[in-house]
Amino acid sequence: MRLNLKVWRQKSKDAKGHFENYSLEAEGHMSFLEMLDVLNEKLISQKKEPVSFEHDCREGICGTCSMVINGRPHGPQTGTTTCQLHMRHFKDGDTIVIEPFRASAFPVIKDLAVDRSSFDRIIQAGGYISVNTGQAPDGNSIPVERQEASDAFDAATCIGCGACVAACPNGSAMLFTSAKINHLEKLPQGKVEHGHRVVNMINQMDKEGFGKCSNVGACHVECPKEIPLENIAAMNRFYLSSVFTRE
Repeated sequence: MRLNLKVWRQKSKDAKGHFENYSLEAEGHMSFLEMLDVLNEKLISQKKEPVSFEHDCREGICGTCSMVINGRPHGPQTGTTTCQLHMRHFKDGDTIVIEPFRASAFPVIKDLAVDRSSFDRIIQAGGYISVNTGQAPDGNSIPVERQEASDAFDAATCIGCGACVAACPNGSAMLFTSAKINHLEKLPQGKVEHGHRVVNMINQMDKEGFGKCSNVGACHVECPKEIPLENIAAMNRFYLSSVFTRE
């Protein structure tokens, strides 16, 4: 199939960006990232600067392949990362617009690559368990209700890609932060530091410049792991409780 690509090019955070147009032949079996690899091979053969974009596992696990495709984070397929999107979902002659995530807390590094270290700092503020539990007990000896374990697993599937931020009109990171908080809160080991974790992570989220949740719900729709919105409601309850009860 022949494609018309409009790709965002930007040399650095402070440089002015613009779209560049490319024509490319692609096969339906290619993943979206493989299509970009073909584009870069073509550009390199022409002695032009290749398009910078992030990728790692290419298996829908790491979340680094984040980009906006035709106005949607990760593209048109629901519950799919960019690396899992295949060119068979496009048609011959299609024009595909490819942009980086647009959020003040995710400054552009170059072209389609953005700096998402703000997510790392939110995790560093409390997304971990630091209490000394002694010698690690057998996992099967720790009683966890089946529904609690299921909810924890659902929250833990968040890969931190940032699609929720890119989809939100306010650039909110509430879905990401709530998933990390609720994952640990559901487990016995995570409950010990729960109150401090909630306050510290939310305060760090605000410091990073993320917007407030406006209940649009686009974050859940565009999330490649379909993290439930109920996580945000639970986090809000936890925050109010923690602010008024923690020492």
